[in-house]
Amino acid sequence: MKKLIYVIAIAATTVAFQACNNSPKDAKQTADSLNKTKDTTSNAAATGGIAVDKTDADFSTKAAVGGMAEVALGKLAAEKSSNAQIKMFGNMMVKDHGMVNDELMAIAKTKNITLPATVDDEHMRKMDDLKAKTGADFDKAYVDAMIDGHKKTLTLMQDEAKNGKDADLKAFAAKTAPAVQMHLDAINKIHDSMK
Repeated sequence: MKKLIYVIAIAATTVAFQACNNSPKDAKQTADSLNKTKDTTSNAAATGGIAVDKTDADFSTKAAVGGMAEVALGKLAAEKSSNAQIKMFGNMMVKDHGMVNDELMAIAKTKNITLPATVDDEHMRKMDDLKAKTGADFDKAYVDAMIDGHKKTLTLMQDEAKNGKDADLKAFAAKTAPAVQMHLDAINKIHDSMK
């Protein structure tokens, strides 16, 4: 008889616990107003969990890689170049692109976009090529790389400012484009002075 009472008591306890655990969960659709964090996973199949369109995420990645390359190449120019204008330009790249990179990282974090930690293979080859050069050869190659890089970056920023879907990234691109144009103008003047 004692065994039967224990079995019934255990069964009743189990049923009681099961009943407590069957209450409805706080799903995203029914979450209360205390859940203030932005849902970035509702379209996970299309976005991979990011809160922006794929084209905006691609823009962020390209801008981050380009910015990191500008900083690295700027440091290289500041230490390797014998031309005072190029040294100044290199230092400006480190300062300006460093600030822009920080701003982009902050925006990307709010959008759940993971930016690359290093430059891509194309930029790495460019850096390795420049590291191997010295003197006037380095100066010419660096200036050519900066002209080419800033033209591409300007187009990237202008396209995002015009066609981007995310308001924060569009505003970032629109704000950054004039600085990139200023850098392009400055490096073109340096290029012209080297002829």
